[in-house]
Formats: sequence, structure tokens, C-alpha cells
Amino acid sequence: MIELGFALSGEEHAPNELVKQAVRAEEAGFGFALISDHFHPWVDKQGHSVFVWSVLGGIAMQTKRLKVGTGVTCPTIRIHPAIIAQAAATVACMMPGRFFLGVGTGENLNEHILGDKWPPIDTRLDMLEEAVSVMRQLWEGGLQNHSGQFYDVENARIYTLPDEPIEVYVAASGEKAGMLAGQIGDGFINTAPDPEPIQAFEQSGGQGKPKLGQMTVCWAKDEKTAKDIALEWWPNGALKGQLSQELALPAHFEQATQDATGDDVAKKLVCGPDPERFMDMLKRYADAGYDRVYFHQVGPDQEGFFKFYEKELAPRWERALA
Repeated sequence: MIELGFALSGEEHAPNELVKQAVRAEEAGFGFALISDHFHPWVDKQGHSVFVWSVLGGIAMQTKRLKVGTGVTCPTIRIHPAIIAQAAATVACMMPGRFFLGVGTGENLNEHILGDKWPPIDTRLDMLEEAVSVMRQLWEGGLQNHSGQFYDVENARIYTLPDEPIEVYVAASGEKAGMLAGQIGDGFINTAPDPEPIQAFEQSGGQGKPKLGQMTVCWAKDEKTAKDIALEWWPNGALKGQLSQELALPAHFEQATQDATGDDVAKKLVCGPDPERFMDMLKRYADAGYDRVYFHQVGPDQEGFFKFYEKELAPRWERALA
């Protein structure tokens, strides 16, 4: 059985709008949501890049049931893992039992801003492994010290801690990252219906743990309009391979996608008003091994998608489950 959730896109929407969307997602019946954590948007058109920890405080106060996680935070370069550990602990106290920390190896787009070197992927995986270990150590409480390959912590104590342990879900799009996610994570996150990293995750200790897949879509009243919106607001969806991790500026993403078309973007996104196409993509995620899928609706018309979900998708999904 797949549980359905919603993506809060911090690159496309202002802070208060994201809080409203979280409330609306809860009203629509979604069980969980993930909120992105970037310093820059992918392209300038998207126009925002909120500080996720402030927005999570607002969501905590305005929702009651929705489980929320970061999708995802990079705790390795731009922000020291000790600071992320404190931030996550505070949010977990504000929404008891409803918060999880999603982590990943990050993108150059966000992590270069302090002048740090952008490491190769194997180094970034090693950094992530140590960062998660540092955070878990700090969540144990009491004075903690750590002297590692990448991070030092000296006489640090997080005083405000939740009653329950904080779950850490690890994003992975390749075999090595999937193996690491299975070894250190309480769950798995990816953005494509690809079974290979899930298999690596399960074979490395992830069996029975949650597996979350982001499904990027663009609902609109007709398919052409949806493709036009997707191209305008999410041209980065047309990029292939690891390029999205390596480019440093929104302008570079614009250059890399300047020849993309709506059809190019629609190869990866479900575009249009046909609920059966959404159902077919959900089946692809289920066949790949996901047990939770969350919708990322591209563009300004979030309410249109919510109504479409309530009227068309949710009833079909309930019948499919039955």
C-alpha cells in the first residue's frame, strides 16, 4: 500500500504561502509532506529560496496531523551538522512525532556559497556518513565531543531535545548512495521511479524501512498549458544525469536548459488533466518498490492541483487500493 504526500517547493513559493499549502495538504488528506532546503532556486524564474527552518516553525503551529520532513537538507558544507542537529531537534519538539530529517549529499548550486571546495561524490558520501553520525551523537544529550575526518565538535550539548528519536531519511539516486542510505538511514528518498537504488538500500539494511519517491507533475486544464507551465517554471526537469549536482548558479541551469521544450520536460513530468496518466505513474513508483509517493505540483496553481486531487485522484486511488 502506497501512502500519498505532497511536496512544498521552497524555490517556487514564498514562506507564508508554503505554510498555507501545508495546511491545505492536511485538509486534502495527505499524510505527509516534504519541504525543500536550498540556498538558491534552480532558475531565477522560480523566484524564491526560503530558509526552511523558519518555515517549519510556521507549519508546526498551523498543522495538527501532517508529518513533515526536509526534502532534503545537506548537512555537510554550507551548514555544520551540529547546527542542523540543533535545528532538527527544535522542530521535532514543535511537532512531536511528526518530523523527520531528510538528508543528502547536496548540490553545488547551494553549497559553494561560502567559497568551499565542491568535492567529488565519493567524498560527499563520506562527509554525509560522518555528519549523520555527529547528529545522532548530539541527539543522545549531554556534553559531546567529536574529532573526525571532516568535522569537529567540542563540548557541545543540545538542551532542547524531543522525547522520541529523530528519524533520518537519506536521499539516494545511485547504487553507492543507496547502500549508504540502507546503512545509516531510517528511510529512503529519491525523485524517480528507479528500482536500482532501492534494491541497494534494501540489501544494505533498509529492508522494511520507508521508501519515499517524489513525483513531479504539472496539473492544468489542458496538456499544452501544463507543458508550457512546466517549461517556464521547472526547465531543470529536462536535465539528465548528474548535471544538476554540479552546476553552481541558476544562470548555469538556464543556459543548460535554454533549448529545452515542453515535450522535453514532459518526458519526466506528468503534464495535463488526465488522472489516468497520474495513476500510471503512481504504478511505476509502486513497481519500483516505493511505499510512499509525494506530489510536486509545478507552478503557481497549487489550489487547482488540490481540487484535482480531491475530486479525481483520491477517489481513484482509494478504489485501486480496495
